[in-house]
Amino acid sequence: MPATDFAATASVLIALLRRHQDRFTVKEDSPVSYSVNTRIPSPFPQHKGQPLWFGAVQTGKAYVSFHLMPIYMCPELSSGIAPGLKKHMQGKSCFSFRTVPAPEILRQLEALTDAAVNLWTERRWM
Repeated sequence: MPATDFAATASVLIALLRRHQDRFTVKEDSPVSYSVNTRIPSPFPQHKGQPLWFGAVQTGKAYVSFHLMPIYMCPELSSGIAPGLKKHMQGKSCFSFRTVPAPEILRQLEALTDAAVNLWTERRWM
C-alpha cells in the first residue's frame, strides 16, 4: 500500500484528537507519530505527578493505529463499541486501519473519543 494512503488515514485520525486540543499537551508530532497527554498532573501516585497519556496515532509498516488509553483505564467505555469498529480493535485500547475509515466507523470512533474525553474530564483526570 502506498505511503500516501497511510498519510491520509493518519491525518483523519489525528483530527479526532485535535478536536480536543485545548485539553491536551502534544507529546510528539512527527511524520509517523502524534501523541497527546493530559494537561494536569495524574491523580495516581504511580505516575508521580506526571500527566496521563491519553492517546496517539502511529503509522507503521502495515497499518495506522489509533490508541485511546481511556478504554484501557475505564473498561465501561468498551461496552459501547459498535461491532463495525470492534473489528478494527487490536489489543485492549488500539484500533488499526489500512485505509481511511468509512464514515460510519469514523463517526463511531469520534463518539468513543468524545466519551473518553468527557469521562476523564468528569473524573478530573484532565
